[in-house]
Amino acid sequence: QVQLVESGGGLVQAGGSLRLSCAASGRTFSSYAMAWFRQAPGKEREFVAAISRSGGSTFYADSVKGRFTISRDNAKNTVYLQMNSLKPEDTAVYYCGARYYSGSGFYQEYDYWGQGTQVTVSS
Repeated sequence: QVQLVESGGGLVQAGGSLRLSCAASGRTFSSYAMAWFRQAPGKEREFVAAISRSGGSTFYADSVKGRFTISRDNAKNTVYLQMNSLKPEDTAVYYCGARYYSGSGFYQEYDYWGQGTQVTVSS
């Protein structure tokens, strides 16, 4: 069992920055690929970014490429999402997901989820 707790969301103006954190506990964190997804009201959960178990490989949705950076610290059992140049369309609840061994762009394939953290970007 893996427990995930997100933090760092909030209200920010367009063009601003936020850093989300996801702290993991339970089984060996480094055995899991990690990802961030987001879900806006009335929309399906969508892929934002993923990172491999070692942190050596990262993947991004086209909509956030060049603005968001995913990273992880296996010693601290934490994954981060640095979000820069935020836009109103980035407004959503952001979820951290863990998938054993390898990542995926499909939320249905993740094993564990956090409770989510709200990000609101005002224009």
